[in-house]
Amino acid sequence: MAVKQISVFVENKSGGLADITKAISDANVNIRALSLSEATDFGVLRLIVDDVFAAGNALKESGHIYNITEVLAVAGEDKPGSITKIYTVLAEAGMSLEYAYAFFAKSQEKAIMIIKVADRLAAKKVLKEAGISLVKEEEIAKL
Repeated sequence: MAVKQISVFVENKSGGLADITKAISDANVNIRALSLSEATDFGVLRLIVDDVFAAGNALKESGHIYNITEVLAVAGEDKPGSITKIYTVLAEAGMSLEYAYAFFAKSQEKAIMIIKVADRLAAKKVLKEAGISLVKEEEIAKL
């Protein structure tokens, strides 16, 4: 139950993010969540979108370099401590996060955490055993 995430390499220059988001919006793709990390000369924009195929095509046609990675989308209650529960379950299983970011799904009243771990299948198993819900890609597309 992985979710496909698009990672786009962004040159550190004025308008770089606008170019990427315009290409995606022109393809009628909705961005559900994003995270941006930067280095000196470039950044990595991580996106969860409602149509990965269309977004990828739009990025390719507009000359942007990207890749697609499978990540987990974990649902938690919108209340203090829900993220801590997710992190604790993973830590107790000896797993560390490569990165994480979150967004709020108002229609479901859930906070959704996007996580990248080395062993996605093992993480999925321990989260499910702890009663923590995973969100399918189709569900994110419908938000």
